[in-house]
Amino acid sequence: MANSDSGESIIARFVRILSAFDDRHQTMSVAELGRRTGLPVTTTYRMVNELLLERLLEREPGGEVHIGTRMWELVSRGSKMVGLREAALPFMEDVQSVVQHATTLGILDSDEVLYIERIGTHSTVVDISKIAGRLPLHATSSGLILLAHSPAAYQDVILARPLTKYTDTTLTEPAVLRRHLADIRQRGFAAMPGVIVPETTGIAVPVFGPDNTAVAALSVIVPRTEEHTAARVPVLMAGARGVSRALGWRGELKGTVRQSQ
Repeated sequence: MANSDSGESIIARFVRILSAFDDRHQTMSVAELGRRTGLPVTTTYRMVNELLLERLLEREPGGEVHIGTRMWELVSRGSKMVGLREAALPFMEDVQSVVQHATTLGILDSDEVLYIERIGTHSTVVDISKIAGRLPLHATSSGLILLAHSPAAYQDVILARPLTKYTDTTLTEPAVLRRHLADIRQRGFAAMPGVIVPETTGIAVPVFGPDNTAVAALSVIVPRTEEHTAARVPVLMAGARGVSRALGWRGELKGTVRQSQ
């Protein structure tokens, strides 16, 4: 693939353009897109025109551009996430109807939690999890679930890095985190009060695939004044068990400790 004068490939520049769109920048002028990507103006206009021709971007009547429907179509065709989301949604709806706060489904991707589904209500408290949003592993209940069920070598890599301390309750010391991950594996859930947003607590449990590995984390975000962890965990466990079985898992969850057949 041909490179630019800077040595960056065309595909890398395409990714920079598409990655510039997010929930706060759903539509942009080409000039703004160029500023957000840092690409030269002429390069941005040329590549935007190519993406428009392929319908990966679409143009608004006023001239701004946004992610095209064809992009969603192509991504949806073969993505494993589609099957995971479809399996999870009915159980997520059950969990949310009981808890009455945001319910999320997150996976491990590029050393972060990537949220692939979220159900919330107007009464949901401050919650920074968003569909297609990313958050750090060490500072979220979903991230700690995924990290706790990851290979030891992978945990070593993550814990060897500098970890940001977002609030007073964010765990950043490797030795403390290792003990916490062991506790999570033993009890089967993670409950993290105020690790990024001081007013909320995240409670998460693992979702398992056919090979008995954790493929996702099912979580709820509740006010710290309404944690009721002992009551929330069984609801989450029931939902995660349903999703896991829909994915082909045949293990057993007894109490709050995972036990495989």
